[in-house]
Amino acid sequence: MNEIEFNRHRRLRRSSGLRAMVRESVLRKEDLIYPIFVVEGENVKNEVPSMPGVHQVSLDYLKEEMDKLEARGILSVIVFGVPAHKDDCGTEAYTENGIVQRAIRQIKEENPSLTVIADTCLCQYTDHGHCGVIDNGIILNDSSLELLTKTAVSQAKAGADVIAPSNMMDGFTAAIRKGLDEAGFSDIPVMSYAVKYASAFYGPFRDAAHSSPSFGDRKTYQMDPPNRLEALREAKSDVSEGADFLIVKPALSYLDIVREVKNETGLPVVAYNVSGEYAMIKAAAQNGWIDEKEVVMEKLTSMKRAGADLIVTYFALDAAKWIVEDH
Repeated sequence: MNEIEFNRHRRLRRSSGLRAMVRESVLRKEDLIYPIFVVEGENVKNEVPSMPGVHQVSLDYLKEEMDKLEARGILSVIVFGVPAHKDDCGTEAYTENGIVQRAIRQIKEENPSLTVIADTCLCQYTDHGHCGVIDNGIILNDSSLELLTKTAVSQAKAGADVIAPSNMMDGFTAAIRKGLDEAGFSDIPVMSYAVKYASAFYGPFRDAAHSSPSFGDRKTYQMDPPNRLEALREAKSDVSEGADFLIVKPALSYLDIVREVKNETGLPVVAYNVSGEYAMIKAAAQNGWIDEKEVVMEKLTSMKRAGADLIVTYFALDAAKWIVEDH
């Protein structure tokens, strides 16, 4: 064997201390964004059947949930609303006392150190479940922008720190940026869902948000999964239209896109670790087929390695606890 020449990479893996010294990607509590679903009513805390451990909560449970985040060192939350009433133009999305607007005001009053991100879309609020205005079965792009802008402005008025439009209408970032600026919110950043694929991994989320479309699907506005170059065009459009962050959704099957968006733009990139990714790990862990902690931490770290600066994940509370334990 003496005549064989090779490199000894294992020298740097001999101990946990050495491995920590040369670790290239590190997951931090501050990287995690926790999604929460708020519903009308009182004393409501409904576990989502397809997402064990994730709940819809009424506003009287909100402080309890936000206190958990702060106790774990998580800095930010993204708020999704589940209204009691829906109509064809999603009125509850932009009314002053909508469920999201009230949740934002409450969080900013009770837990002011948290950064509150408002998901800005119409699908949870429309009776047809699509992210825009419908005419004869067609989702109208430009008419939808007006309602999305009203939604964003109402959320900013309620106190949202960041607006996160997720609808994938063309021009949504430009329209919302213009609307926020004209309403006096030029200092409110836009976290654009710039690259959002029409993915089968969203199923459990639609259970949680009650947002399944009543007809058709979202493939005319969300992206086709095989496309890579289109993702870069979408991201660059949002950069030029005024986005401050860029979301890639889903995360795990699109890590190549996370890396390319990171390399091609100068903006912070957010990976959305979606509901289907969460549900699969929970189901496998509950059956004893995988080690949940090890798989979750490996998965979230892979998103950091791919270039994500921030991660939206339903595992945020557990991951923050595990980060502390491992240190």
